[in-house]
Amino acid sequence: MAVVELRGIQKHFGDVKAVDGVDLAISKGELLVILGPSGCGKTTLMRMIAGLETPTRGEIVIGERVVTTLPPRDREIAMVFQSYALYPHLTVFDNIAFPLHAKKEPKNAIIAKVEEAAGTLSIEHLLHRKPRQLSGGERQRVALCRALVKEPQVLLLDEPLSNLDAKLRASARDELQRFQRRTGITTIFVTHDQVEAMGMGDRIVVMNKGRVRQVGTPPEVYHDSADTFVATFLGSPGMNILDRGNFLVGFRPEQFVPKEIANMQETLVTFPFEVTRVEYLGADQLIYGKLSDTAEESFIVAKLSSELHFPIAAENTYDFVVQQKQLQFFDKAQGTRIESQPI
Repeated sequence: MAVVELRGIQKHFGDVKAVDGVDLAISKGELLVILGPSGCGKTTLMRMIAGLETPTRGEIVIGERVVTTLPPRDREIAMVFQSYALYPHLTVFDNIAFPLHAKKEPKNAIIAKVEEAAGTLSIEHLLHRKPRQLSGGERQRVALCRALVKEPQVLLLDEPLSNLDAKLRASARDELQRFQRRTGITTIFVTHDQVEAMGMGDRIVVMNKGRVRQVGTPPEVYHDSADTFVATFLGSPGMNILDRGNFLVGFRPEQFVPKEIANMQETLVTFPFEVTRVEYLGADQLIYGKLSDTAEESFIVAKLSSELHFPIAAENTYDFVVQQKQLQFFDKAQGTRIESQPI
């Protein structure tokens, strides 16, 4: 397992700065998630780590070696793509063994390594099948096995769960995380799905427009967002942001609750909330509306448990509150986090 360092990495395509000055250090055995919207530069960054793209500027270090200009085969990395890239005409065994055949390893060693990797991910019974006979989750495990037999120092995962349905993604996340913990491989995982990022990452790198906006643990990036982009990108729905003149104030939808059910021992900030729509989502309900105490219309979302037996109907106004300590404040011009301001 290896430490990975990115030093001032830039990648330009003509006048477009796809990656614009990224500095990161990934610890040995860490599962780091790179999260951001489409076009933010996360896949380009992954491809540079893999050796599929060459940085315009900067250095990439894996272990103690500068690998910036080395081809992928010399970097001791393995990559699992979104499509899994399995050979349809080969059996599962031969798909997993393919990189070992390419290295001309002895037949007995190949059999032993394939069986060991298949055992690690519990797919020994699938070794004689073809990819078309497998489910999406099984194909993912085959792709992971093929990466594992290479005995890489670093494992790169480029949105490997995006082709799975919602139920299978949940179980695949758990499987993938347990696999990474068991093997201890330094892992970099690229995704646009914040649920994957929050549920799997030791740390999350939030990117936008080629730049890193924040690096931190899931609780840090969620509860102490560095700027309004991170605050509104994370969460479902994202943070509510209000214009308060010289600054912006934000709070999470789940922190915005009817006054009647709030903890009255806390210091509370009250907002008159005019409800326009109630959306039932099973375990939760989303309450859409606007604040009626401002000249400008401020559209707000509250997220409440469906188990909460408090009648809320559209076209009515209620007193909703947020705990003072839960408010986050941002600079109006730059959108960056600032110290608390009075409301």
